[in-house]
Amino acid sequence: MSRRAGLRAGLGVLAGGQVVLGLWVLLLPGLFWKWPWVSHLPPYNEHLLRDFGGASLALAVVLCAAVATMERRLVLTSLVAYLVSAVAHLLFHARHLEPLSAASAAGFVALLGAAVLLPAVLVWLAADGSAFREPGSAGTGRRHE
Repeated sequence: MSRRAGLRAGLGVLAGGQVVLGLWVLLLPGLFWKWPWVSHLPPYNEHLLRDFGGASLALAVVLCAAVATMERRLVLTSLVAYLVSAVAHLLFHARHLEPLSAASAAGFVALLGAAVLLPAVLVWLAADGSAFREPGSAGTGRRHE
């Protein structure tokens, strides 16, 4: 798999995850709230959950635009935006695990850690710019910017 294809696939995974999460929280906040990793920090706030769902969909729009265009600045901006959210999410929940069982807490931290690791790897793939070179332009130094 080429660097470009791997980057596009990873962006697609992140975008798809945000679409699913955003639609779930926006359209069915009560069902999302029943998830044990969410409901252990009451109280339920439908407004806040729907706002979170909308923000997740907004991030999905930016990630989808990055997948579609593969424009370097947009790709890097979308990945950094995702990382800011994912790191803040991981740090918060890492400090609030006490109501969860050890196994549930370990699974949750692993999931949130993966949500940081994947975009970090994608930033690394995107950083040198080779994934943005036009096909057939190897060695010319021309990139899509």
